[in-house]
Amino acid sequence: MLNLFQAKPLCIAHRGASSLAPENTLASARKALEIGADMWELDVSVTADGQLIVLHDDSLARTSNASALFPNRAPWLISNFTLTEIKQLDAGSWFIESDPFGTIASGTVTLDEQTIMRGQPIPTLQEALLFTQVHNWRVNVEIKALIPPLTGFPVVEAVVSLIESLDMTEQVLLSSFVHAYMQQAKALHPAIAAAALLDEGEAWPAGLTIDALHPHYTSVDADHTQTLRQTGVAVNPWTVNDPAGMKRLIAAGVTGIFTDFPQVLKQVIG
Repeated sequence: MLNLFQAKPLCIAHRGASSLAPENTLASARKALEIGADMWELDVSVTADGQLIVLHDDSLARTSNASALFPNRAPWLISNFTLTEIKQLDAGSWFIESDPFGTIASGTVTLDEQTIMRGQPIPTLQEALLFTQVHNWRVNVEIKALIPPLTGFPVVEAVVSLIESLDMTEQVLLSSFVHAYMQQAKALHPAIAAAALLDEGEAWPAGLTIDALHPHYTSVDADHTQTLRQTGVAVNPWTVNDPAGMKRLIAAGVTGIFTDFPQVLKQVIG
């Protein structure tokens, strides 16, 4: 099983180094790896033809050129597109055009790096896992809640089966806001680490068999964190981008921190 406890908190790159490259692409994963993040995080969803791909939103509109390439398919829900169609999309140019974190305007992202970003494809989960495996790295795979017409798709079984086939049980941490998914994953393969994601203010549900808790960063306090750690449950809050917030969480004793700015967190952990 993946070891979630170490001397210093884990630097977990949220959707890759998403302040420096388009989220949930291999470009963002490479950047996080270069920075020295301990792990990267990605979101997995399902296409119309039952393929596992890496995407956060239900819609392709925000992080790809789906609206331009398929103008008559609004609202461009992932569940209505096949993998072949999705592989035609550019999942990088939006980052350059919208500059979501101001890193292009500040000059942090160079022109050469911007050139590489254009045309970035949406990866399959297998491609993302193989990238992680080749680099002897670690990854948090968040399983998204499915939307119609794919709500009955066996997504947990598919994800666990892929991890098993690649022999990556010690490199993967599963997580989800759908806690039943995590219970299902632990039943299928107890050696794969699983975490419950919590919204802001959400209490930890009783009776869960999990290895980690991923609360909203505002919900973290030192006493609760230490209690959880003493019972063997890791605490990895999301998503913290300012140094002051990072320092507060480190002082509280968290085991890891999700951030869009792994380059900043690495310096703070120092």
